[in-house]
Amino acid sequence: MPSALSASAARRLRESLDEQLSALGEAPFEGDDEAAVAACARAVLRTEEPLRGAVKAAVRGTLAVLADRAPGRSLEVRVPPHGAVQVIEGPRHTRGTPPGVVETDPLTWLRMATGHTSWEQGVSEHRVQASGARSDLSGHLPLWPAPPRVVPC
Repeated sequence: MPSALSASAARRLRESLDEQLSALGEAPFEGDDEAAVAACARAVLRTEEPLRGAVKAAVRGTLAVLADRAPGRSLEVRVPPHGAVQVIEGPRHTRGTPPGVVETDPLTWLRMATGHTSWEQGVSEHRVQASGARSDLSGHLPLWPAPPRVVPC
């Protein structure tokens, strides 16, 4: 389980994932907590009308994975209204806004976290606002490789 994800948050994530999978007509998820985070993000992106609880759980879970993989406090990654984490080694701040900030909407964040949209594409299309010397997350995203696309014969 990502250390930034509490046991109760992991439970809520799994419940939200199973609800989203059920809405998609799929079986409940079986796997470890980090795989559940990836599965929840991907399930949200597979539907035109994702469940709000699943979006929230997927955003918080993916932010927790990022925080585990890129510990630090020099960059704040914000995905309103669902969450924010401080990541990336560097100068530490003690008050107010960190030296770097990245902000985006939930679906853009999940697309970048899962590899469906690149960091560069999100920035160039102005779906991501990034400021500060350490705000480039291209070395940290996607959190998991995008699943291969199956092309029908």
